[in-house]
Amino acid sequence: AFSAAFQAPTSVAPCKTRACRFSRSASQLNESQDTFELELDMPPSGSGVKARLKFSSILSVPSELVEVRYKLPFGLDVAPLRNLAVCTKDGPGGEKAGDVLRYTSQWIMGLPSGGGLAATAAFTGGGPTWQCTMFDVMKAKNWEQVVGALTSNVDTRTDEVVLVFERPLEPAPELQG
Repeated sequence: AFSAAFQAPTSVAPCKTRACRFSRSASQLNESQDTFELELDMPPSGSGVKARLKFSSILSVPSELVEVRYKLPFGLDVAPLRNLAVCTKDGPGGEKAGDVLRYTSQWIMGLPSGGGLAATAAFTGGGPTWQCTMFDVMKAKNWEQVVGALTSNVDTRTDEVVLVFERPLEPAPELQG
């Protein structure tokens, strides 16, 4: 059993919201193979690192993606509903009740990556460091993993959190209480 909602213990800071590109036309909105594609800037702000995400819609109705960025500390009201992380009330970042959290930035410990074999061969020490990835909420095995990914965004690692929501454009049966 998990808490019904995640709420960071601190105040919410202003953030930027924007709708993201997705690769489907209005006539294809209800097809089950709908695919979203988006590119976003990874935390921390100004890092110059970009992530490219491509994933299928999980809703049976037309939907869009919304990217929300919060400066730290942040608060977010999401709760588990039928194996989805659903926003329970509108937030100051632009998320709305009924939005489904699809991705969140998360910080994990790992070895430096990128640059291929030459970079791996040239790596001679230092050990693991904190790295930012985008956590696919739909692949979480339990609610604790979602909360863990959200709460890994702390001010000792980053200055912001990035959230990607899927927003239904009409009532979605899978989100009805």
